[in-house]
Parts: sequence; structure tokens; C-alpha cells
Amino acid sequence: MARKIAIVGLGKIARDQHVPSIEKNPDFELAATVSRNARLDGIDSYETLGEMLAARPDIDCVALCTPPQVRRQYAVEAIEADRHVLLEKPPGATVAEVQSLVALAGRHAVTLFATWHSRYAQGVEPARKWLADKTIEAAEIVWREDVRRWHPGQDWIWSPGGMGVFDPGINALSILTHILPAPVHVTAASLDIPSNRQTPIAARIDFLAATGHPVTADFDWRQQGPQTWDITVRTTSGTLHLSAGGATLTIDGNEHLAAPDTEYDGIYTHFAHLLAAGESAVDLSPLQLVADAFMLGNIRQVEEFHD
Repeated sequence: MARKIAIVGLGKIARDQHVPSIEKNPDFELAATVSRNARLDGIDSYETLGEMLAARPDIDCVALCTPPQVRRQYAVEAIEADRHVLLEKPPGATVAEVQSLVALAGRHAVTLFATWHSRYAQGVEPARKWLADKTIEAAEIVWREDVRRWHPGQDWIWSPGGMGVFDPGINALSILTHILPAPVHVTAASLDIPSNRQTPIAARIDFLAATGHPVTADFDWRQQGPQTWDITVRTTSGTLHLSAGGATLTIDGNEHLAAPDTEYDGIYTHFAHLLAAGESAVDLSPLQLVADAFMLGNIRQVEEFHD
């Protein structure tokens, strides 16, 4: 029987990605939404999470699609009501607060799932398998997009905890930490912050892998025209290239995969498996790398940014 699930926060990502993926997954039934400003036709709507939890004991899962700055408080409320919780990426505003949620979920014996949707892009898992036994020489991320196209009028993203350009950049880091055989750590970073904002509009980061090879990342929110979401890994056995955010995989110029977007379908399939097994999955390595980039970042003030 399908589990009843509620979406908390009914913004663009919830409407465009979560709702369609829930509707096509037989393991879930979208039973309610929680939002002060939006609703879905034919679906029960509540203004607060507390109201929904009290009124609907039959709903045992919630998907938190709010901005990260407020996600922890909703997660605590849901977990303490013994509901399973799916966290949109990033799972929270800080590493420590998500660690506290892991402990809380354990005490309540509920599933906590920190999602990284880009890991479910069609080329990512084949890339991980190909790299597993390779000797890596270097890796490069170029992740450049137009913030006005993807995040119009979303002021929360420019506030502390919103992460700025790391909101899309963490997608690349979630892929990197999944496909590389060895972990990486930040060695240096440069953050460009508009004079009227509080989070970066661009960033350049240097990493070093535990096996000794360098990794670089170039994140920028000012790119117009074609968008760039590329990861290149050079090995002694050839060069692997992920493009289109991980949807297309090429090795030495030969295309191995080009598939439609199924990232959020993969998230809900995985969530169903975790629920059936009574397990949680919370990988904080991408968020930790972002936190370290902020700690080591050389801040450069740049021109004002206006939507």
C-alpha cells in the first residue's frame, strides 16, 4: 500500500520536481501540502506543519522543500511526531544542525534521508563504476549558470545560510564526492560577493584528493546563453566527461549515455527502499566541502547584483 506523504514548502522545486515524481511513484500518495501562500488543486492544504501533523496522523512521511535556513525546525517537529523525513538539498544551513537531526531520527526510529538529486542523473553511477579502479591525475568542475533564469526573486538565497552560488555548486560537489574513489578536501577558495548581497555570486575552489591528485571548481551565476554543468576527470586510462549536470557521459570523446532527466524519480525510489528497510541515509560530505570553502575563502567584493 502506498505511503501517504506531505510536501512542506510549495515553491518552484516542489511543483516542478517533487510533485510529478511522487505522482508517478506507486509507493507514495501525495496527501497534503503545507504552505502559507500556495496550494495544489485537489490536495489537502495546511498553513503550518503543526496543524498538518495534528490533523493527519495517517501521513507518515514529509518532504521538506523549504529554504535551508528554516529546514531544521521543521525536521525536528516532524521527527518528534514520529514521521519519516526527506530533506531537499542542501539538507540544512549547517553541518552540525543536520548531525543533530541524525541523532534525533535515531532516537525516534524514523528514516531521515538527505537527498542529493544530481547523484541520480543518468551518467553519474556509470561514471562512478568506471572510475572505481582508475588512477586519477586531475579533475575539474565548471558549473556556470544564469541565476536570473533559475532563481528569480529568491532573496533567501542571498542571505546567510542561502549559500549563493553554492546552491547549484553543491550539486556538482554531490556528484564529485560520489564518483571519485577517494575523498577530497578544500585547500583554497576565492568567493566573489556582490556589495549588496551576503553570499557569493561566483567561487573558485582548489581541492586535494587523499590520493594526491588536484581538483578545481569554477562556480559562477553570471553566465548568460548556454548553461554549463560539466565535470572532467583525467585518468591514466582516459578522460571521463560528465555534461548537462551528469545526464551525459563521455569517455575519450565517445558518448556512453545521454538520457532524460530522472533525478527526482531516483530520489523517491531510494526513499521507498530506505523506508522498507527501516534505514536512514545522510551523507554530509558535499555540505562539509561548502562549509570549508567558506572557512578558507578569500572574499572579494564585486559589483552589486539586482534581479
